[in-house]
Amino acid sequence: MSDRPAEDEGAAPEHSAPTSTYAPVERASLLSLLQQPRYRHLRTRVLIAVAVGVVVGFLVSDVRVGITAAVLAAIADTIYRAKSHSTVPAWRRSSVAERKTEAQLKRLERSGYRTLHARAIPGSEAQIDHLVIGPTGVYAVDSEKWDKRLPVRVQMGKKLFHGPFDMKPRLTEARWEATQASELISKAYGREVTVVASLAIYGPPVPWKIMTIRDVDVYEGARARKWITKRERALTDAEIERLYEIAAQVLPPRYGEG
Repeated sequence: MSDRPAEDEGAAPEHSAPTSTYAPVERASLLSLLQQPRYRHLRTRVLIAVAVGVVVGFLVSDVRVGITAAVLAAIADTIYRAKSHSTVPAWRRSSVAERKTEAQLKRLERSGYRTLHARAIPGSEAQIDHLVIGPTGVYAVDSEKWDKRLPVRVQMGKKLFHGPFDMKPRLTEARWEATQASELISKAYGREVTVVASLAIYGPPVPWKIMTIRDVDVYEGARARKWITKRERALTDAEIERLYEIAAQVLPPRYGEG
């Protein structure tokens, strides 16, 4: 069956040139692509490269040096964006602290560590910000952004305070999350797996390197990577991969796959 519209009595003679029912195809230009929101970073990169190339070329009076500088500027911008880009979409992020911790954990990938972000504890509203599985073990890291104007202190090794506020509920929650993750992973793995709980605090200075308070390791956020790697090797590459697969199944993403 033809998809052409039926001719009516006033149709043009058969020898008349047919009229196309399709709109002409508009060719996409580089300029039009760069104007689209999804390519905004490319437009910025081009502008940076051109600006650097022109300035350097003018200063040294050498076009070749200017072109080289432009290329290097583009490469530098690419590397910077790759390092600062988060695998957790912006609408899913709950804090700047999580992004800072994630940036540290990315650097552990080359050492065989695997990380799951924003994982839900089934049957609850709780969330593990970062679950890390690697050569030294399994870790639950909760990233906290606290008011830098209020001091962090501990009393008798058991009570954590942020200014006048007792942070016991936060410690209890972090410990519970790690315990739940441990139980779920251990059951699926067929062997006990310890998940170490921690709070990575950003904002106020923490007057100690690492302190265990109510079974939760508490430290300044910038120490997250060192906290994980300071222990002795406990898992093989095969065990890491298997535990990572299990954790991804038993601890679903808080916001769904995307």
